[in-house]
Amino acid sequence: MCLPEAQSLCVSVFEGEPLPDITSLSSIVVTGSPAMVTQDLHWIRQSQEYLLEAIEAELPVLGICFGHQLLAHALGGKVDWHPAGREIGTTNVRLTRDAEDDELFADLLKDFPVHTTHMQTVTKLPAGARLLASNQFEAHHALRFRERVWGVQFHPEFDASIMRGYIEARSEQLEAEGLSVNEILSAVESTPQAAGLLKKFAEYSRLINSV
Repeated sequence: MCLPEAQSLCVSVFEGEPLPDITSLSSIVVTGSPAMVTQDLHWIRQSQEYLLEAIEAELPVLGICFGHQLLAHALGGKVDWHPAGREIGTTNVRLTRDAEDDELFADLLKDFPVHTTHMQTVTKLPAGARLLASNQFEAHHALRFRERVWGVQFHPEFDASIMRGYIEARSEQLEAEGLSVNEILSAVESTPQAAGLLKKFAEYSRLINSV
């Protein structure tokens, strides 16, 4: 998701666009991607090195889906294919005790719906990571990697319409995997709690940078 041009810069690293000077940034959001973190691609390695520099500089960072996994891998964790296969559609996550005093998650409901689409997962947490949310399918739906660094496996930027579009675009593949497209579509609902995380992260970043 991109804010107005005056407030943000979108960089397509996979297309070879240059990464900006870290000192020019106030925060970073790492989005999802059709690529897999386990692929040995130059732009993925480049992105990991860049994120480590940003974390060292104490920039607020939020990773989403692929971005979540990329942060975990860069910080010494492990990412691999989920043993249960694909998670897609609207599902619920439940917060842990570590979320109770977290700047982004503390005011959320203890159990709330999120939109998901992923086949890989963080299989081993990096040292120091704190688990903030999970469900029966995905053990690591939200993590706090460092004081100013978060990752979410779900997609707070999706609305119900986008989620339905993802499901419909993959309908043949989902059916081939033994999943019921109609059941997945019928479970799609709005996810205001998850969507609110983007605003919370923006407000947190503004606060940090105003000090």
